[in-house]
Amino acid sequence: MAKPVQIEVWNPNGKYRVVSTKSMPGTRWINLLIQQDCRLEICTEKKTILSVDDILALIGDRCDGVIGQLTEDWGETLFSALSKAGGKAFSNMAVGYNNVDVEAANKYGVAVGNTPGVLTETTAELAASLSLAAARRIVEADEFMRAGKYEGWLPHLFVGNLLKGQTVGVIGAGRIGSAYARMMVEGFKMNLIYYDLYQSTRLEKFVTAYGQFLKANGEQPVTWKRASSMEEVLREADVISLHPILDKTTYHLVNKERLALMKKEAILVNCSRGPVVDEVALVEHLRENPMFRVGLDVFEDEPYMKPGLADMKNAVVVPHIASASKWTREGMATLAALNVLGKIKGYPIWSNPNSVEPFLNENAAPPAACPSIVNSKALGLPVSKL
Repeated sequence: MAKPVQIEVWNPNGKYRVVSTKSMPGTRWINLLIQQDCRLEICTEKKTILSVDDILALIGDRCDGVIGQLTEDWGETLFSALSKAGGKAFSNMAVGYNNVDVEAANKYGVAVGNTPGVLTETTAELAASLSLAAARRIVEADEFMRAGKYEGWLPHLFVGNLLKGQTVGVIGAGRIGSAYARMMVEGFKMNLIYYDLYQSTRLEKFVTAYGQFLKANGEQPVTWKRASSMEEVLREADVISLHPILDKTTYHLVNKERLALMKKEAILVNCSRGPVVDEVALVEHLRENPMFRVGLDVFEDEPYMKPGLADMKNAVVVPHIASASKWTREGMATLAALNVLGKIKGYPIWSNPNSVEPFLNENAAPPAACPSIVNSKALGLPVSKL
């Protein structure tokens, strides 16, 4: 029998039982659930990552839906238990769902929700922050000051890279990659080279228009180029940010051979998925090329780093915080809750999961729809006409 876990209960007499495996930012998501007659149980167990047994205990004998986290292993065992308990809905509080066995969810008729459309700008902002922190050696300099080592200005002290006029490379020019590119082009007047299977016409038009604006004002115009291969981006760019999906084709996309193609003083940024980069090869490259720098928000074996990475002064590492702005995290909580609530109430699926502003307007009731269900087609769920 699963060991009981600590919970906080809201609206104890609610008709529908919804479980959240973690406390989430904000209160709107809580209010939306209890206003629709849900009994909400929030796990307060002092564990960073819940085990399958912990979540089994939370599901219990009757559960209508669960809001979970990307650190949890949602597979056959949990979907079977949720289905047996009468549950038909699960949502990650995340855009990614690599932790979810969607086929198992389909088998048991459980809708799987995620939270796209709310992370674009905040993730792009962190990628830009890591780019700047690496280029200007901000973390090294901060540690130097705190250690009391600063004795006065020196000509060579923490000399870094100027971004203006350099080339920014983007691999994967979807929503986040394009937002990052715009920030770097407009913010630092960098030229752009990008690689994507699909042409990013809107991004190209933006860079063209900004280039014309600069030229009209007597400044050097920025340029763009769509590369024919990822290797072309790696060879030409001074700063490279990775924004691909993670699948079999992108696992270790950046490996020893591709790292060797990059400039000796290049900067590599990854806010996408950890396994996109061969971290062992990266540590070796950082060690052999002290002027090469990296900014990482994700890791191959998260939450762990490969041996040696933490010792690299030319690496800026942060703990998966790309979506960690207040507005975004509260929005993610709201979307996850509405995915579960919508399925419980029998609502259709929102037609465009990347256009979720109507769900985030705190001055109006959210649409009667599930914001984003990744297996809606497999389950034959209807699409909203709203």
